[in-house]
Amino acid sequence: MATPETLGADEQRLAELGYKQELNRGWSSFSNFAISFSIICVLAGCFTTFGQAFNNGGPVAISIGWPVISILILTVAFSMSELASAMPTAGGIYYWASKLGGAGWGWFTGWFNLIGLVAVVASVDYVCAQFIQYLLSLFSVNFIFNFTSTDVKYNAHVVMALFVLIILFGLLVNVFWNRLLTLFNGISVWWNVVGVAVIVVILIVVPSHHASFSYVFGHRINNSGFGGHMYWFYVLPLGFLLTMYTITGYDASAHVSEETHGAAQSAAKGVWRSVFYSAVVGYIVLLALVFAANKTGAKAENGFSTVLPILTAALSSAGAKAVIFISVVGQLFCGIACMTSGSRMTFAFSRDGAVPGHNLWRRLGANKTPTWAALFIAVFAFIITVPAYFPNSAGTPVAFLAVTSISVIGLYIAYTIPVFLRWRAGSRFEPGPWSLGNKYKWVNMIAVVWVSLCVIIFCLPYSPLGVPGNTGFTLNYVNYAPVVVVGVMLAVTIWYFGWAHKTFKGPIRTIDDVPTDGGAVPPAAQAVA
Repeated sequence: MATPETLGADEQRLAELGYKQELNRGWSSFSNFAISFSIICVLAGCFTTFGQAFNNGGPVAISIGWPVISILILTVAFSMSELASAMPTAGGIYYWASKLGGAGWGWFTGWFNLIGLVAVVASVDYVCAQFIQYLLSLFSVNFIFNFTSTDVKYNAHVVMALFVLIILFGLLVNVFWNRLLTLFNGISVWWNVVGVAVIVVILIVVPSHHASFSYVFGHRINNSGFGGHMYWFYVLPLGFLLTMYTITGYDASAHVSEETHGAAQSAAKGVWRSVFYSAVVGYIVLLALVFAANKTGAKAENGFSTVLPILTAALSSAGAKAVIFISVVGQLFCGIACMTSGSRMTFAFSRDGAVPGHNLWRRLGANKTPTWAALFIAVFAFIITVPAYFPNSAGTPVAFLAVTSISVIGLYIAYTIPVFLRWRAGSRFEPGPWSLGNKYKWVNMIAVVWVSLCVIIFCLPYSPLGVPGNTGFTLNYVNYAPVVVVGVMLAVTIWYFGWAHKTFKGPIRTIDDVPTDGGAVPPAAQAVA
């Protein structure tokens, strides 16, 4: 074990925060940025939830909604960057909340974060399976499965089988091929950038006609089933899921900080830079998609439309296949990175005894990676996606939208709890080398208010058929996101106040010799509540 005299700056800072160096610290600043950029992955989020905004709001929900919401998300990212700089640990937001507000705050933050990370793995891998199924149907593949089938239920079963295979692939990479992770993350960055460039060129050159500026920046669509009078205050906000879901998961830069060199700076920059560059790149590809949507625009207004029929209608067969293939590869990279982030958070949370069976989930493999924590994420990602095996007759992806909502609700609540606690701490908080200065006062508040509104929005039904008491109500149209989130949080609340509060005291120190000048832990690592 390293002595205080031999610890590097990163290891010393980690020791000051109470942990010994267990994970392998081999990630560069670029690798740290790359994993968050890979998880955000515009090739995944922009393509997979495009239909949610296009059908609930129309082109204006994308052309105007995306940049406005991206700015609001940046307030969350900047707030988190300051915290990541002060406390660069694998526990990330859970650790921040514990130190700023106490064990109770940390407990609930950690569980919201864990719910969100499980759901984001589920949503990314499930929609990747949908894209693969669609791509294989374009190639008329009928090996093992009939990928050209038009039967809604049969296709749902095929997609579920592909989903399981993708989950297993991500698990194998995270458990046995750890050296590929940083390579994949690095490739993913360039795949997103170059891939988007190729897609934009295809969408500009191949279509014979493009939509007008008035259509892209002024046209409205309401395929929700709710009345037109509900457009501005109900339908359009449902479309916000596109941006909020796509730009999420950037807490990964904090979760891998114990594996990153110069973490106090690198993790902080990784958080906000991944959001900023993803917002810019995502906006470019989304505009290209909307300008190419003219051939299916009128048709889409008569039923729920995803990005896939838009691509096949606007492009040649070869062009559509190329665009979907580029997106699928990006989604595979994204799913692997999501599992990496989730496993690190599970490891850190289990290290402090907050997860049932924590002694198992905190075990490291021979390559010093959280093997069992990755299995935890994979299993529960599958469980919450099971309802997708039973689709509604119209093929409306309510189950997928529910899983994406769970990820957004869980992650963003977890993001903003420590942000609120940092705002409450005021001048008692001692920042790290990356700081907001006095701007935290308004940046933190905008972040908290915005996320609070979004949590309410994404708990709402996506269709009148999912509203209890309405004519035609059916469970296959119910947005079960609030049921899952509330159910899990109710269980952990009972568990915490019934038993866990007696034993759970927040982050547990794993190191005794703290190599600071005076032997005391700096204020940023102490509870300031």
